[in-house]
Amino acid sequence: MPAPSVLAVYAHPDDESLAAGGILARHAAAGARTAVVTATWARDSHRAAELADALALLGVAAEPRMLGYADHRVPDSAPGQPRFCDAPLGEAVERLVAHIRDFRPDIVVSHDAHGSSGHPDHVHTHRVTLLAAHAAGRPDLHPVAGPPWRPGALYLSAHPDPDPATAILAGLVASVGKRLHTVPAALVGAAVDVRPWADRKWAAIRAHRSEAVRSRSLPALLGGLPAPEREVVLGTEYFIRHDLVPARRGRRDSVPSGGTA
Repeated sequence: MPAPSVLAVYAHPDDESLAAGGILARHAAAGARTAVVTATWARDSHRAAELADALALLGVAAEPRMLGYADHRVPDSAPGQPRFCDAPLGEAVERLVAHIRDFRPDIVVSHDAHGSSGHPDHVHTHRVTLLAAHAAGRPDLHPVAGPPWRPGALYLSAHPDPDPATAILAGLVASVGKRLHTVPAALVGAAVDVRPWADRKWAAIRAHRSEAVRSRSLPALLGGLPAPEREVVLGTEYFIRHDLVPARRGRRDSVPSGGTA
């Protein structure tokens, strides 16, 4: 049975590589369709160009998909557009519904309710994705966004506690005065071993060059870790699973072998 198609929805360029670069590379290598929707930054910005480079390294054949809103902390990241958190909720949901219906993924991956770091754009992306994943399958909602399509499951990136990778990452961000938001390990329904794709994932993270040179950014902090510790952080990706439709015979709607639900 073919690997399920994956649509990743994250707030900023680089979030996709940090949170789900491993499963994107893994699914792409298995021949699955993969694509990424990014909520913020303009399509003609330098960060969108870096995103395209990162996706190519991950094997994502599709061009970056951008909702086109401004970053909460960088208003000029999308000239003429509102900050993502300030945009009308219904408008943002409809934009994402259009991408879901156009790509027709088996699964959608995105931020969890904490957004990992608590960044407003991360948290809002979670809200918009949750609403859009449900609305996309209903023909009575957002009819101008295309024919309805309901993904089989929604996977939300999370950091389980206790966990060795979470402990390393929490200490790393605490060193620059930030906090990693965690969830009880029992809530995590999929722990995906992506070690075979960790080098590709790390290359994709570094492709976000403008972030990698910012000393307080996560790509820069990861670059300062000893290689064995960085491998622990990058080698497993964790997700909270939400089923969107009942399992159907012959339909693959879960992370392929290596994920547990």
